[in-house]
Amino acid sequence: MKMNRRNFLKHTTVASSSISLTASGLFGAAPITVPLPPSREPVTSLTGAVDNQIGVSTYSFSRYKDERPTVLQCIDIAADMGFDGVEILHNQMDDESNGALQVLKARAHKLGMALMGFSTHQGFLYPEPERRQENVDLTIHQLQLANAMGIPTMRINTGRWGTTRSFNQLMEDEGIEPVPIGLTEEMGFEWVIHSLEKILPKAEEYGVVMGLENHWGLGRTAAGVLHIVEAIDSPWLQITLDTGNFFENRFPQLEMMAGSHIPITLVQAKTYYGGGRWYTLDINYARIAKMLRRGGYRGWVSLEFEGREDSSIGVPKSLEILREHFSA
Repeated sequence: MKMNRRNFLKHTTVASSSISLTASGLFGAAPITVPLPPSREPVTSLTGAVDNQIGVSTYSFSRYKDERPTVLQCIDIAADMGFDGVEILHNQMDDESNGALQVLKARAHKLGMALMGFSTHQGFLYPEPERRQENVDLTIHQLQLANAMGIPTMRINTGRWGTTRSFNQLMEDEGIEPVPIGLTEEMGFEWVIHSLEKILPKAEEYGVVMGLENHWGLGRTAAGVLHIVEAIDSPWLQITLDTGNFFENRFPQLEMMAGSHIPITLVQAKTYYGGGRWYTLDINYARIAKMLRRGGYRGWVSLEFEGREDSSIGVPKSLEILREHFSA
């Protein structure tokens, strides 16, 4: 049975505030308790504005005093700078053993920090079923990692067509990539939706909400993201909203995503001090914060610093800006 919102609510009692899950096969883990996903209804029963907690992606520290710190070092740096939590970029992890994962979780706890997001890469825009299945399996593995670290939400992508080989060229083309000859976007949407539906039971089992990001491929536009998440309509697939990944009609597209009945599970906030690595956008965070607050968003805002300035300088300045606008 497809676990859509109606079925999810039907099988969840009002008195339940958590679900007991068994992560069998995950490093021999014992049963754990994870929170239910947020309500799909707008937040109307909670009155008054609240401060959004501010996290930072380890991606933001790719140039820290001319070095690239480890994920563990990023947690220390983020705590020293005054962030509330850390979003881990999967590509920056050099050890996925359970021991290493628990070290990261323990360090964050010791410092009073939350590991609040896990940013991953996968792709489903392949005509070959076996290649799509490889990425289904990869995404399930990533969900296992998030579960082991106690991370509640994981950023996912649709993937790209691969017709533009260079990422630098893709950025010059503003993310627009030709569809391969003989294929169509409609075929791609079917592949993505079918693949994600296969992953949903594991997301529920591990207690990790996937967030589809506006991030190139079929997620380059708000319409593309919403076509997928609204078709699937599951509490375990929500939206990761990136403020810096729309080249045109930026605010209307952000409003479109924020206005969906599918919730936002995480906001990724770009800044570009020193000029962007690929491009620089003038992002009005006062306006974005007001939009999100109006829609009842009370979740995390995660900094993705993408400027050329050294992270030791640009990241604290970015935190100051986000605190200013996302504080009640």
